[in-house]
Amino acid sequence: MQYDLTDNITSNTPNGSAIFGVFSDKSTKELEKSLSSLDVAKIKETIKKSSFEGKINQSLCVYETSNKKLDKIYLIGLGEKNKYNEKKFLKSINSFSKICKTENIKNIYLGVSSFINDKFSIDWAIRNISIHINGIDYHYDKTKNKTKNKNNYKVSKLFFVFDSIKKNYKQDIKKYFSQGEAIANGIKLAKNLGDLPSNICTPTYLAKTATSLGKTNKNLNIKIHDEKEMKKMGMNCLLSVGNGSDEPSKLITINYSGGAKNEKPIVLVGKGITFDTGGISIKPSNGMDEMKYDMCGAASVIGTMKSISELNLKINVVAIVASAENMPSGSATNPGDVVTTMSGQTVEILNTDAEGRLVLCDALTYSLKFKPKHIIDVATLTGAVLVALGKVASGVLSNDEELTEKLKNSSNISHDYIWELPMWEEFQSELDSNFADIANIGKRYAGTITAACFLSRFTENYSWAHLDIAGTAWNEGANKGGTGRPVSLLTHFLLEHAKSL
Repeated sequence: MQYDLTDNITSNTPNGSAIFGVFSDKSTKELEKSLSSLDVAKIKETIKKSSFEGKINQSLCVYETSNKKLDKIYLIGLGEKNKYNEKKFLKSINSFSKICKTENIKNIYLGVSSFINDKFSIDWAIRNISIHINGIDYHYDKTKNKTKNKNNYKVSKLFFVFDSIKKNYKQDIKKYFSQGEAIANGIKLAKNLGDLPSNICTPTYLAKTATSLGKTNKNLNIKIHDEKEMKKMGMNCLLSVGNGSDEPSKLITINYSGGAKNEKPIVLVGKGITFDTGGISIKPSNGMDEMKYDMCGAASVIGTMKSISELNLKINVVAIVASAENMPSGSATNPGDVVTTMSGQTVEILNTDAEGRLVLCDALTYSLKFKPKHIIDVATLTGAVLVALGKVASGVLSNDEELTEKLKNSSNISHDYIWELPMWEEFQSELDSNFADIANIGKRYAGTITAACFLSRFTENYSWAHLDIAGTAWNEGANKGGTGRPVSLLTHFLLEHAKSL
């Protein structure tokens, strides 16, 4: 997408529509700096005749303008001025993006000065405008033929309209718009991988996606381990999950080397169950189609690697994807089976539908070979996290308070929300087994916590955090589809990490 900045909509710019924010006091003061007195008068007249009150989620179109370059002027409600904050800004930008798509606006003049205030920085605002406008063209049509949308919306050019342009604006906008574009591209990749059906998005497909990504940046190195190699490494827990499937399991490593050679990497581990029937502990059929989204941890990790490779961050990051398909068959793992993990610990598999932790535990052990600074695993791990946090926040559990605070800070910046759950020692006994070192499930309660306790057994001497995204990875109902979370959270975390070096 092309973009530019201006303080004047002139004859040298292409025809398009202008979009400005208006508070509930209906003041047009900010608009007067960018529009003619005739247009401002027309706006006031249109507001007076309408039911527009400047509330959040309200919008108004002014059809007649004196500027031949402006087809229409759109007003977005910002709510009460003294209550305007980052959340309200994001809602207004979401409204602006929807109008652009619905009205098929190709050239946009965005009155940035009317949307921002001193409660948040211009760099944060530009980055988020970029995330929204660069992400608006996402649509899923891979498996559509007759109903495929042939007129896909795409912005031609976005003009940032300021009432005055400061010396550093052009450089800053380039930097932060590019950051938003990279984050949007990572989110779109994660969404698409999640939305694909499981007969297309198999472990092999994820491996091919990673391999293709590796060709886009010289700092990316891709390694795909097959079942034979995993068996040799002792990854029996990971392999046990795919025993019942004809689809071969894969361990995918994406190594991004943008930092110094002696710099310890951040390791991201993604759960990549491309379809989860529950195995022998089979799930009920209602809603089972959504189990294609059980690889959204892997999708978000791959999406994040796309984002940071486009940003060319001066850091080292390793992404590890543990991918399998969990199916029932004569060769599937049975409840009560005991397997030996890569770490040497034995696991009694009491429930084959608690398979995510089984692929992750071997991937976490494998990740230790990189001598990481931090390990962050991302997984659609438990239904219990939905009971605790709904679909608003992902759960975070960690053995490192400093890492947790860094993730919380990135959550606050990105508004990709997380909430910390406890992982006290008292929960560990829930995983006691009479027949192995550890059971793969606890008792009835605190399912998200006991799942994290299981994973903690494989990262005891390392800084580690677990993100349970089972509630946030996809939307249900009429708007069913992947969300791309937590790509934004993870990329912001890595941006902040790069700043600290």
